[in-house]
Amino acid sequence: QVHVVESGGGLVQAGGSLRLSCAASGRTFSSAAMGWFRQAPGKEREFVAGITWRVGTTSYADSVKGRFTISRDNAKNMVYLQMNSLKPEDTAVYYCAAKGRPQTSVVEVFRLPVPGWYDYWGQGTQVTVSS
Repeated sequence: QVHVVESGGGLVQAGGSLRLSCAASGRTFSSAAMGWFRQAPGKEREFVAGITWRVGTTSYADSVKGRFTISRDNAKNMVYLQMNSLKPEDTAVYYCAAKGRPQTSVVEVFRLPVPGWYDYWGQGTQVTVSS
């Protein structure tokens, strides 16, 4: 069984920062790519950022470029989302997703923003940005 667990959400004032963490684990699990998505009340889930495991290629939504940074820690099998200059419109539940393939797999970057491409999802962590 694969577990994807997010942490690091919370309440922050506009202009502040938060760092989200995501751990994916399982007895035989490996991930070729991981992504962050978010869903605000009354809205559809949207792509935030993604990263490939083998090369570390990244992709970002236009709305977060220059403010958010996705990174990975190979040794810890963790992915992070550093969020700076937060805005009230960033308020949402943030979800981590993982693609279940060998870490050495080649991943096309255009797949990273597609939620249906991922195999495993976490339960989400709430991020609230006050004005």
